[in-house]
Amino acid sequence: MAAVKNRLAGETSPYLKQHASNPVDWYPWGEEALALAQRENKPILLSVGYSACHWCHVMAHESFEDQETAALMNRLFVNIKVDREERPDLDKIYQTAHQILTQRAGGWPLTMFLSPHDQTPFFGGTYFPPEPRYGMPGFKEILQRVTQYYQEQGEDISRQTESLRDVFKRLTPVQEGQAELTGEPLTLAREALEQQFDAKCGGFGDAPKFPHATGIERLLRHWRDSAQGDTPDVQALYMAAMSMQRMIQGGIFDQVGGGFCRYSVDEYWMIPHFEKMLYDNGPLLALCTQLWQATGDELYRRAASQTADWALREMRSVEGGFYSALDADSEGEEGRFYVWTPEQLRELLDAEQYPLFAAIYGLDRPPNFEGSWHLHTFRNPEEVAGELGMSESHAQHLLEQARARLLAHRDKRVRPARDEKILTAWNGLMIRGLAMASRGLGRPELAAAATEAADFIHTRMWKDGRLLASYTEGSSRFSAYLDDYAFLAEGLMELLQCRWRSDYLAWITNLADCLLEHFQDTQQGGFFFTADDQETLIHRPKSLSDDSTPSGNAVAASVLRRLGLLLGEQRYLDASERALQAAWPALQRYPYAHCSHLQALEERVNPVEILIIRGRDEQLDDWQETCQSIFAPRRMVFAIPFAAKGLPEGIQAKAPRGEVVAYHCLGMQCSAPLENIQDLLGALAEGPGEGPKNTV
Repeated sequence: MAAVKNRLAGETSPYLKQHASNPVDWYPWGEEALALAQRENKPILLSVGYSACHWCHVMAHESFEDQETAALMNRLFVNIKVDREERPDLDKIYQTAHQILTQRAGGWPLTMFLSPHDQTPFFGGTYFPPEPRYGMPGFKEILQRVTQYYQEQGEDISRQTESLRDVFKRLTPVQEGQAELTGEPLTLAREALEQQFDAKCGGFGDAPKFPHATGIERLLRHWRDSAQGDTPDVQALYMAAMSMQRMIQGGIFDQVGGGFCRYSVDEYWMIPHFEKMLYDNGPLLALCTQLWQATGDELYRRAASQTADWALREMRSVEGGFYSALDADSEGEEGRFYVWTPEQLRELLDAEQYPLFAAIYGLDRPPNFEGSWHLHTFRNPEEVAGELGMSESHAQHLLEQARARLLAHRDKRVRPARDEKILTAWNGLMIRGLAMASRGLGRPELAAAATEAADFIHTRMWKDGRLLASYTEGSSRFSAYLDDYAFLAEGLMELLQCRWRSDYLAWITNLADCLLEHFQDTQQGGFFFTADDQETLIHRPKSLSDDSTPSGNAVAASVLRRLGLLLGEQRYLDASERALQAAWPALQRYPYAHCSHLQALEERVNPVEILIIRGRDEQLDDWQETCQSIFAPRRMVFAIPFAAKGLPEGIQAKAPRGEVVAYHCLGMQCSAPLENIQDLLGALAEGPGEGPKNTV
C-alpha cells in the first residue's frame, strides 16, 4: 500500500520531499498554512532544516515518522516545514529569535512555536529527542506543554511578543553621524584571532571546530599587507597556513575524493559531520589557492586541485550549475560511504602502496570512527617515505595511485544523497573559487566550468532584470536575497579576470543597480537581506556578521567599491561607504566576527590596485599571467582584447597605440600608458602602498 503524501509532495525542495510521506500533516510556508492557523487559532509548529543535516534526519526518524507523535502534532498545531536553503530569510529570523528566547546558539533542526496571528515565536529549541534524555524533555511532552502554555498564558505571550519585536528593532546598532573610518579594527581583529587560535591543532576555539574561512583569509591578507613594510607579520601567516594545513591533513578533508566536510566534532579535525556543502568548498578552494600563491607549499596546490576536481566531478549538473550538498548519511548511517577497514585496503592496494598508506593514515592504530577507520593524516608522508627507503616523489606517486584505486572502489558503494537544488548565492561562491583557482593553478578548464555556471544562472535564474534564488528540476523560484546578488557579482568580478566578457561587466552593473534599488537601507546605510518587494515578515533582517557564509552586506560593500573604481562610478562608491559607516559600530566592538567587512574596510583604508591591459591575444595573455603570478589580494587584473565591444567609455579610452598597453591604477588615479613589460614590472614593484608616479 502506497504511503499517503502530505502537502510537501508537490514541492521542489529535496528536503521537503524527504518529509512528504511523514504522517505529519506538513504544509510548506505560505498563505494556506498561515490562514489555517489563524482561522483555527492553533499555534504554528515551524520546523527548519536541510537535506544534508544529520540531526534533521535523526529527529525525522524518531518523531516525524512516528504515528503517535504525528497525531499529536496534527491535533495541536499547524505544522510548517521549511528548507533553510530555499528560505534563508525565514531561517535568519527564527534562528535569531531562538537565540533571543533561549540565550543559546541555534542550529538545525530548528523547532519554533509561533503565534498563529502574527507568526511571532513564543517558544523554541533545536533537536528534541522522542523521550527525555540528554537533559532534555521528550518531544511529545514539549508539544503538550507548549499547547497548554499557549492556551493559558496569553498575556505573558503578548508581553513576550512585544519584547521580542523591540529586540529585533535594536539588533543593528546605529551610527550617529559620519565616523572616521580607520584601520584600527584590522589590528583588533588580528589580536582577537590570535587569542582564539588553537596553537596545537590550528583553527579557532574548541570542538566542534568549523573552518572559519573568512578569519583565515583575514590573517592571510593582514600578513600580505604587513609584508609591504619593514616588519612582516609572520605570525599571522603562520596561523593562517597552519590552520589550513591541519584541515587539509585531517578527516574534515576527504583524503580520497577531495572536498571539505562541514565541520569537525573534535579539536584535531579528525572526525567530521560528513555532509559536504557547496558554500564551504567555494571559499576553501579560494583560500587553498591563495595559500599556494603566498607560500609555494605543494600541500595547498594539491588540496585546491582536489577540491576543484571534486566539485566538477560530483557537484556539477549537466546544465552547468552546481548542486547544493551531499548528505552525511548513506544506507542509514552517518559516514558509511567514507570509512574503511584495513582488510579492505589490503585487498585494494599493492604491497608497496599499503605500508606507506597505512602508516600515514593511521591504519596501524585503533579505529577512530565506530569500529572503522576514517582517513586522517597521522604522520608526515616525507617522514614515512624515508623510513621505507623511498624518495618523496615516489611516495607521492604511490599515494596518488592509491587514492585513485580507493576512489574507483568507493564510487561503487551506495552514495550519500545529493541535494540537487542549484542556489544562486552558493554558485556565486563556487564561481569565485573556481576563477581564482583557474588563475592560481594554471587550469583554464576551471574558469570554463565557472563560466558555464554563470551562463546557466543568467539563462535560467535571471528573469526580467531580477535574480531568482533556487532552481530544481527545471523550475526556478523564490525572489533572490542579498547574498544571491552580492556573491554572484563578486564571483563574476573574479571570472572577468580570467577571460574578459563585456556582457559580464554589464551584468555585474545590473546586479549592483538591483542592490541599490531594492536592498539598500537609504536611511542608515547597508543592505537588508530581503528586497523591498519581497514577502513582509515579522522582521526585515540586516545582518552584518559572518556566519557559515560571508556577510552579504560585507561582500556587497566590497564589490561595489571595486566596481565603482573600475568604472569611475561614484554612486557605487557612495553606497559602499554608507555600508561601512553602518557597520562601523559593530566593527569596533566585535571586529573578529566581521572579517568579511574588514576586507571591505581594508580596501577603503588602502587603495585597490587595478591593472587594465589592452592589446592582442598572445601578448595580452603573457602580461596578464605576469600580473597575476603572486598573491596580491587587493589587485584586480583585467586583460581586455583590443577588439572587445560594449566597453564603458573609461575603459574604451585605454586603447593601445601599439601591440599592448597597461594602465596601473590605485584608487581613482591611473598611471600613464605602460607600453613595455619592464615598465609594467616597475609599476608593480612599487607596490600597492605607493601612489602612481605619473597620473592622467
